[in-house]
Amino acid sequence: MAKRLRCWAWLFAWLLLPLLPSMPVSAADTLRVLAWPGYADKDLVEAFENRFKVKVEVSFVGSDDELWDRAHIKEGGAFDVIAANTAELQRYIDGGLLHPLRLANIPNMRNQAPRFRDLGSIPGTSRKGERYAIPYTYSAMGLIYNRKLVAKAPTSLNALWDPQYRGKVLAYNGSSHNFSLAALSLGFPDPFRLSQKEFSRAVARLQGLRDNVQLFYSQPEEVVAAFRSNEVALIYANYGDQQVQMLRKAGADIGYVIPREGALAWLDCWAVLRGGRDRALAEAWINYMLSPAVSGQLPVRQGLASTLVGAAEQGARRDDKLIWLEPVEDYPRRALYWERLMAGYAKAR
Repeated sequence: MAKRLRCWAWLFAWLLLPLLPSMPVSAADTLRVLAWPGYADKDLVEAFENRFKVKVEVSFVGSDDELWDRAHIKEGGAFDVIAANTAELQRYIDGGLLHPLRLANIPNMRNQAPRFRDLGSIPGTSRKGERYAIPYTYSAMGLIYNRKLVAKAPTSLNALWDPQYRGKVLAYNGSSHNFSLAALSLGFPDPFRLSQKEFSRAVARLQGLRDNVQLFYSQPEEVVAAFRSNEVALIYANYGDQQVQMLRKAGADIGYVIPREGALAWLDCWAVLRGGRDRALAEAWINYMLSPAVSGQLPVRQGLASTLVGAAEQGARRDDKLIWLEPVEDYPRRALYWERLMAGYAKAR
């Protein structure tokens, strides 16, 4: 069945590609893409390469911190296009790292649901009348639980700290998200802007989480491997529905909940880096990603929500409390303290 779906997706891509704008490019051109797992599958990349007669090099990241670090790499040529969430995008714009988008080169925006086409209403995608990013996919960071080890579905984030699950929790290895997670669990009014006192309490809270965690993962595949080889009771699902689908395909008996405190939710967008080699080709990539043949595969292959008309409601949960990511009070401080926490985790291990 999966093979048949891939064949149809490839065929649809070829049928739709003539509708995409083409451009004269050299056969030696290479587009360098920095993205998250599942955003650039091999067959879809090959269809783009064949259409534009270029080579595409895709590099995947496992955290916002890694994305930020790698977006600054200059040796051997910078990346051309990146996928980043709306909260992170603002510091890329502040740092002068992004080109404003020439929307005339991205006509497939018309395929998107109205709320995603109105970029001015989405914080982090625009600045001073210029558009810097196009929404691509989104998901909520809920709790995955093992039905064989957790008798009743958890209702609170505090389950991650429950002593009965010590050594049976998987959590995400990322600084910004985890401080916001700790803030939510402590009931702070704004998980993205912590006072000094709140920050100190969040550090202590994360120390407690560290002691309960079996593995801090970066890629969703690590979770599947850990679930197969160890006893895992709870997972903080940074990749949300994508992880749920991967685990269920692997035969895991799991449930997925949004806790009463709410779930952090991310909206990932495509953006063009100033240090890249070919701005027009990068915009062509974004346009291609918004075609039904490509974006429409997100729910089928990855369990992620698409921003396209007709598919955009898959990732929405009407009764759930979703807290869209926002810029945090101090990225470097969160990263520094998280590194210290991880150093303590490594030492204990």
